[in-house]
Amino acid sequence: MSAPAKAKTIKGETGDWEIVIGMEVHAQVLSESKLFSGASTRFGADPNSQVSFVDAGFPGMLPVINEKCVEQAVRTGLGLKAQINMSSIFDRKNYFYPDLPQGYQISQYKNPIVGEGEVLIDLKDGETIPVGIERLHLEQDAGKSLHDQHPDSSYVDLNRSGIALMEIVTKPHMRSSEEAAAFLKKLRAIVRYLGTCDGNMDEGSMRADVNVSVCKIGGYEEFRRTGSFKTLGTRCEIKNVNSMRFIAQAVEYEARRQVDLIEGGGTVVQETRLFDSRAGETRSMRSKEEAHDYRYFPDPDLLPLELDPAWVEAIRASLPELPDEKKARFMALGLSAYDAAVLVSERETADYFEAMLAAGAEAKAAVNWLNNEYFGRLNKAGLAINDGPVSAKANADIVAMVAEGLISGKIAKDVLDIEWETRTGDPRAAIVEARGMKQVTDTGAIDAAIEAVIAANPDKVEEVKAKPKLAGWFVGQVMKQTGGKANPAAVNAALKVRLNLPDEG
Repeated sequence: MSAPAKAKTIKGETGDWEIVIGMEVHAQVLSESKLFSGASTRFGADPNSQVSFVDAGFPGMLPVINEKCVEQAVRTGLGLKAQINMSSIFDRKNYFYPDLPQGYQISQYKNPIVGEGEVLIDLKDGETIPVGIERLHLEQDAGKSLHDQHPDSSYVDLNRSGIALMEIVTKPHMRSSEEAAAFLKKLRAIVRYLGTCDGNMDEGSMRADVNVSVCKIGGYEEFRRTGSFKTLGTRCEIKNVNSMRFIAQAVEYEARRQVDLIEGGGTVVQETRLFDSRAGETRSMRSKEEAHDYRYFPDPDLLPLELDPAWVEAIRASLPELPDEKKARFMALGLSAYDAAVLVSERETADYFEAMLAAGAEAKAAVNWLNNEYFGRLNKAGLAINDGPVSAKANADIVAMVAEGLISGKIAKDVLDIEWETRTGDPRAAIVEARGMKQVTDTGAIDAAIEAVIAANPDKVEEVKAKPKLAGWFVGQVMKQTGGKANPAAVNAALKVRLNLPDEG
């Protein structure tokens, strides 16, 4: 078992404490119909307009397994490098909710479709750590209770009832709020690459229950050695957190709350809590149910799910290149681990970068251009990369023109601004040539600009002889004289000759 990173410790009055985090992520399966019925899964439909008799719990209505949902679960398991169980069982998880019309949820308990796996997460300092996956099981979602439609009554919308969910359960391998947020980000990237979940957290397609506990220094290592959860402290589950930022905030608050409670003589009670994002705090929701309270038993209407090994291998063969493999390939092109991780975090971003490479851009120059110029413009405009106005080929052309010495870095930014507004798709011809922005490489024009600067600044000429590093000032003045069009390298070379400066100056 590979060891996770060092814990982020919390200082208390009695010493330091470790944070231990596990997660249960509910990812909505990307399919056109529900897990056990043919009703649509389209988001945003009118209430109760996508409900079959099975979803509504009508007597005598039998569930029929959706093969596509099973395929998506297997595909996800393979993407998580997890064990695929060729035989699994659907169980009934019994509890009462007004929006659970059958009075039970069809889920999987002791025999899930996917077993142990692993996700590698990338941290800001460049460290990569493993987070163990305990299991992935399929289950149906409940409906939704609406409490804001009427002053005296609650309403129930069953459109979500029966929608297929993958519950992905981690081992308690995360040790800080940063790791918890990084895990969800990486998991979201993986399922989006696989096409098994759209990862839209705003629409509820992906949400996380975060289990947090604290223990004295050494408690986690004792758990790793013995396997006993008693050394980890009592955990609290923070329910339905729907963003990476909120997960980090919830972990920080909850860990501090538990430390303060214990050191104040109190006891952490195992319970389910909610995170109030406005107040930045967790609040008690209900005491935590144990598994036996749900009275799990195999669903009598569904046979055990038996998978054909050849079918599973066909799915494995169809997997796309996933973030870790793509990251390794990008690093082989000369990119840093950080730059590669940024690019692969969203499939669309990686695809855009590769489209730039295909259009002739050099890898390192392309990623620098995206990080330093294009991504900032997208963020400011609130646009996703696929919605941006500048094509990958246009950005590749700009990068290539800088590399060829046709335009300077400063002019490149001006070209990008113009292309952003005009969307010509061909900045090389439509902007640089038509607008006279081509870089000046003619030595005669550069020499004339240098002479003009020298004539206007005789005092600076004497100064630079004593302090050769002031040559940079002359470069700036010549660039200004040429409207930013002069080739900086050519200007530097000409100035060294004209001012008789040493090479190291």
